[in-house]
Amino acid sequence: MTMQENGYHYQVMRRAIDLIDASQTPLTLEALAGEMNMSPAHFQRLFSKWVGVSPKRYQQYLALGHAKALLRERFTTLAAADGAGLSGGGRLHDLFLRWEAMSPGDYAHGGAGLSIYWGWFDSPFGRALVMGTDRGLCGLGFAAEMGEAACMEDLRRRWPEARYQEAPERLAAWVGAAFGEVPGETPLYLIGAPFQIKVWEALLAIPSGHVTTYSEIATSIGRPKAVRAVGTAVGRNPVSWLIPCHRALRKSGALGGYHWGLPVKRALLAYESARAEA
Repeated sequence: MTMQENGYHYQVMRRAIDLIDASQTPLTLEALAGEMNMSPAHFQRLFSKWVGVSPKRYQQYLALGHAKALLRERFTTLAAADGAGLSGGGRLHDLFLRWEAMSPGDYAHGGAGLSIYWGWFDSPFGRALVMGTDRGLCGLGFAAEMGEAACMEDLRRRWPEARYQEAPERLAAWVGAAFGEVPGETPLYLIGAPFQIKVWEALLAIPSGHVTTYSEIATSIGRPKAVRAVGTAVGRNPVSWLIPCHRALRKSGALGGYHWGLPVKRALLAYESARAEA
């Protein structure tokens, strides 16, 4: 399945989220397919192909209560996940990912002297803006909720002094590996303040299909009282999906925020849960 097909499937699924939220009761396959102007058989095939489970099961993953179920059943204690999370069921199990960070001094200069290449790509979750340097990807944002112009402005203002050049061909292989389209390695070049880098490193220890809490992340980096600051750093993660900020929830089981839109966060969590089950 190509990333363009995946992107189309995401748009269908995004419409389904709105329908599910608007309904007071679970929708039958026939009702959901009818609202999407599709036959039940076609709708069933499309969802099963995209995520590996039936629309009925996937609807359960999209329900707002799914986050609380994840906390009960797939909560990750980061203090014990340093090794297991990165070598077991996590993203790094099937994605060769290495990362390095810009020095604090260079970060403080807003990316001055840095060349950043960018391009738009289809992804399993709609259009994605990807940015990178010669060392690796430094930005990945989803435009499904905020739109392409706002997505571009958001990433560019993080490093205002950098030089930007549209060059998707320089990033294509890394992007293909990132979304499982082709085999290969996806290096990351993290551009952030030291505290942010620590938070993002902790996020990398959360296995796919699992979640943790903002307070757990704060404890794991030795700052147990800095929960609010951790939440801010999670929201400033510039490389969504690869640094899985969508796996961070509130203690109550509420989704919390998500920089690229809560529907995208729900879709990411549902997608990973379904893939883990499948």
